[in-house]
Amino acid sequence: MITHEYIIVGGGLAGLAFAHYCRKNNRTFLLFEDGSQNASLIAGGLYNPVVLKRFTSIWNAQAQLQCADKFYRELATDLNCKLDYPLPLYRVLHSAEEQNNWFSAADKPSLNSYLATPLVQNTHPAIEAPFQLGSVKNCGYVDTKTLLQQFHDRLETEEVLIRESFNYGDIAFEDESVTYHEIKAKHIVFAEGFGLSQNPFFHTLPLDGTKGELLVIHAPDLKLDAIYKSGVFIFPLGNDHYKVGATYDWHDKTDVPTPAAREELVQGLKSFLHVDFKVVAHYAGVRPTVKDRRPLVGTHPLHSNVHILNGMGTRGVLLAPAMAKALFESIALGIPLDPHVDIKRFKHFYANPYRN
Repeated sequence: MITHEYIIVGGGLAGLAFAHYCRKNNRTFLLFEDGSQNASLIAGGLYNPVVLKRFTSIWNAQAQLQCADKFYRELATDLNCKLDYPLPLYRVLHSAEEQNNWFSAADKPSLNSYLATPLVQNTHPAIEAPFQLGSVKNCGYVDTKTLLQQFHDRLETEEVLIRESFNYGDIAFEDESVTYHEIKAKHIVFAEGFGLSQNPFFHTLPLDGTKGELLVIHAPDLKLDAIYKSGVFIFPLGNDHYKVGATYDWHDKTDVPTPAAREELVQGLKSFLHVDFKVVAHYAGVRPTVKDRRPLVGTHPLHSNVHILNGMGTRGVLLAPAMAKALFESIALGIPLDPHVDIKRFKHFYANPYRN
């Protein structure tokens, strides 16, 4: 019998963040990853503390930024690779009304650290912004593909990564542990993204996956050195390549790229960008979104050693480090979870929990 403190199911950003805190605190674990969910792998990776459609602050913005900054610096050192790319972000303003809304938002205490004033005069010949640009601080992107590949390789070298599907029916419960095949662990953490819909312990939680599609374009004459956001976002990847996104589809739950989404992104780009470009890649994935826009973190009502780390939605780059840390500290140290993210907020789930 192989004994570990944790079994982690899911090797996306959330699962790897939890694995990082296990490693940091000298806790043993095995991580199962079958490659069935690709939202983290193909994610845009953008982080910013503001909802740019409505000029509002994201929930708990400063704490998320601080936790993420420390997390990605530690991980980059550990994996010996560059992960975090801080960049200025410019929101293209489309009217005098949007300009006024920007100034009003920038006066709010929750936003004045992030929304700069005065507005920025656009000087880039390929960008159309007749009503100027709003500059957002503390932004950038994380290279999620490199992060996942390097972290998976490290865990595989350490023989703690199991590349196979996890069979829920093979879990056996004992007084203070769970066993799975020849593995015994004190706790099991499910961090499966949209795969949660198949999980019998947590499938009644209101996870509502949202499909997102992204493009990579080649534009040799563009020469951007910042993130620009209009109807879509665009940011530089290097070598005259740029990532463009993202679409939102609440009905299609597949990870198959679609011609309609490609056309939506291309037209969105052409609405403010005037330069020739070629689409060189097209990706799709299903984000694990939640109806109340808060993560799903916590412990099963009947099984005290079964936990969930999910629902990071469209802001997984910021949320995953903070939520993984919160769950780890809840399990290991007994620190209560924030009620805004604790699954206890869903009373209907607790009224009829799955009985194994």
